[in-house]
Amino acid sequence: MTLAPGMRARLLIMVERSDTAMKVGSGDVPVLATPRLLALAERATVQAIGDALGPGQTSVGTKVTLEHLAASPIGAHVEISAELTSVEGRRLSFVFTARDRDAVVATGTVERVVVDRERFLAGLTR
Repeated sequence: MTLAPGMRARLLIMVERSDTAMKVGSGDVPVLATPRLLALAERATVQAIGDALGPGQTSVGTKVTLEHLAASPIGAHVEISAELTSVEGRRLSFVFTARDRDAVVATGTVERVVVDRERFLAGLTR
């Protein structure tokens, strides 16, 4: 399979205490934390292209925009959907939306770059 615009993924979560701003340290209220929302959006982008990457390839995040529009309390069901909108060489651009029953919770974009996993890891310095 090749990487092509239109590839998408959706995931559904129920907000739990471990997902809250209080728990992750990004605030002091028991609602879905923005950093947790971002991690979920990135997970959706990874899932959208996972089957299309070649052997030894992975993708790494390089740029994100996120607008967190509504609070989601513990127990809320939130669906995060991501769609690949552009492929420019190794650079991939996605849009994502998070929704709960009542509203759009967040929107944004994620850029990822396809890399060779071994070469990427070998280039890390400690």
